[in-house]
Amino acid sequence: MGFSETATVFVGEELARYGFGHGHPFGPDRQEAFWQEAQRRRLSDRVRTASPVMADRATIERFHTAAYVDRVARQSERGEGYLDLGDTPAFAGIYEAAAYVVGSVMAAAAGMVGGQWARAFVPIAGLHHARRDRASGFCVFNDCGVVLEELKAVHGLRRIAYVDIDAHHGDGVYYGFEADPAVWTADIHQDGHTLFPGTGHADERGTGAGAGTKLNIPLTPGADDGTFHSVWPRVEAHVEAAEPELIILQCGADSLAGDPLANLAFTWQVHAMAANRLRHLADRWAGGRLLALGGGGYNRKNLAAAWCGVVDALAG
Repeated sequence: MGFSETATVFVGEELARYGFGHGHPFGPDRQEAFWQEAQRRRLSDRVRTASPVMADRATIERFHTAAYVDRVARQSERGEGYLDLGDTPAFAGIYEAAAYVVGSVMAAAAGMVGGQWARAFVPIAGLHHARRDRASGFCVFNDCGVVLEELKAVHGLRRIAYVDIDAHHGDGVYYGFEADPAVWTADIHQDGHTLFPGTGHADERGTGAGAGTKLNIPLTPGADDGTFHSVWPRVEAHVEAAEPELIILQCGADSLAGDPLANLAFTWQVHAMAANRLRHLADRWAGGRLLALGGGGYNRKNLAAAWCGVVDALAG
């Protein structure tokens, strides 16, 4: 079966439920802010849409420990307390909401490997802070980590490139795969000395068999598009060295100027450029397979613009 040239976007009420209440930076209105802008720009006419899918427990446990999944399930039933030290509150149904994020990303990846489509975007996804045994930074289940494990174990991929341009370092992915030579990561983010989670230093290049497969590029507060363009060739060279069978882009929009939780100064054009360049690299190395995940972004106008720029690039 040949790939569809149309990018696939996963949208639906089940994904929108992953949010921590109105007034919380990661509120349930983030998907709608993006999708309304996509419709206004008629981007929605150029993509295929797919409904959210809920992951089963066995899939979630490809990355997360059973004890941690048990804890999320218990607190989801009670609907109270925190899943970390104070950023990620539990609410009734949070387990199911997080499982829909994971399942939608799994379905997007399965569609690529199965030949249904080459490119996909999941806006409420890219929850890159969650560790194997705990939540962190608004992230309950790490869909990035789960899909990386799934691509290796179920689909037999041996070289995957993960590129992260969220303002915050993707620590859950980095430390989850620090010694894994199959996962090549390139992460451009605000310096951890100035921003949560405090990691992602330039000398963190992977360990053991994974040494040299990880690239961290910390930027000083106020870094703008010019700075991004100056470091981007290092990302492309790293992806080329990986010779990946599939590329993942975590395109968090909190790196745009004016985000309330970070201090970078990109415009949405950075996200469009990154997606476009990775699309060409995916065409060269990965049979066109490029999976984009929304990640952070807490200024609704910014995330709508950045994610629409990504979708426009995916749609060609």
